[in-house]
Amino acid sequence: MATIDDVAKAAGVSKGTVSNVFSKKRPISKEVSEHVLNIAKQLNYKPNYWARSLVNKTTRIIGLNIPGEQFKFSQFHLSLLNGVLRVCFDQGYRLLVNTLSSSYSNQVENLSSDPVDGEILLDPAVGDLRITDRLHNEVPIVIVGRPHKEYDTRVSYVDNDNTGIAEQVSRHLISLGHRRILFLNAPEGRTVAEDRGLGFLRAFQDAGLATSPEWIVHKPDQISSSYSFGYETTLSMLKANPDITAVIADTDTMALGIYKAAEKLNLRIPEQLSVFAFSDDSVFSPEFNPPLTGVRLNAEQLGEEAAAMLIEQLASKSRTAKRTLVPAELVMRGSCSKPPEL
Repeated sequence: MATIDDVAKAAGVSKGTVSNVFSKKRPISKEVSEHVLNIAKQLNYKPNYWARSLVNKTTRIIGLNIPGEQFKFSQFHLSLLNGVLRVCFDQGYRLLVNTLSSSYSNQVENLSSDPVDGEILLDPAVGDLRITDRLHNEVPIVIVGRPHKEYDTRVSYVDNDNTGIAEQVSRHLISLGHRRILFLNAPEGRTVAEDRGLGFLRAFQDAGLATSPEWIVHKPDQISSSYSFGYETTLSMLKANPDITAVIADTDTMALGIYKAAEKLNLRIPEQLSVFAFSDDSVFSPEFNPPLTGVRLNAEQLGEEAAAMLIEQLASKSRTAKRTLVPAELVMRGSCSKPPEL
């Protein structure tokens, strides 16, 4: 395998010049750069990635950190990943996806610093130790989701207006005549759950209607299956409260569980039960009959904005906190209608 010495000798330049052509650490004329690159191509020379990283003190890798036990990619995560990858490709970065469970990553023998220049952190929570750790170690980060207020002015983030969109969803169901609405929310402690819960309650308050936080049921963190949670919770709540006429779900997988619970109880969707989900373009679309009414969160744009914001931060060395809100919109399909008494 050709070495940097072989390239320098064949090109008639110094080792330092070859190094600078590849690292771009110092400006080299266009003619010399093209000559060196042509020689390197002829010799099939490839610079040692890690050696170059040690010299530049950068890895050209950014991390994508997703919390969760037995994590599985949803359509939302796949779309967001596509957005991040597109920006990484354009800017010459690699991506490291990290889904280590909290129990594994907190064990002393497994603790280590990831070989990344900066990280994108998904699904922030109250007292999020990931954020505390990165700030302490001065690792550049961008959050997808709203960080808790203790970090609000210290980190950059990209998010949807989750309070506003939850209020819009709830207001739509209220306008159809629904008064008893069950909301199967994200795990308690996640800021997205806080924001959507606030929007749900605010819609009732603005309409002059009574509701209670007990109609917001959070998916427990220890339950890995959103489908099971949607199915079992809907089944038990509808049996105990047959006056429920609509259910809002956190994800499409959860909504599929709601559909199966309605089928089990011989309830027709939407004639007897309306279903709304904070999701769109589900991989389960063929299984939703009628088609699921949802929310387009524009996950790919969230990923693009987060990656671009992080890479800009790395280039400028700036730690100024920035925020970007990506618009979301309701996608009306066939799973919502007026409640049966109307």
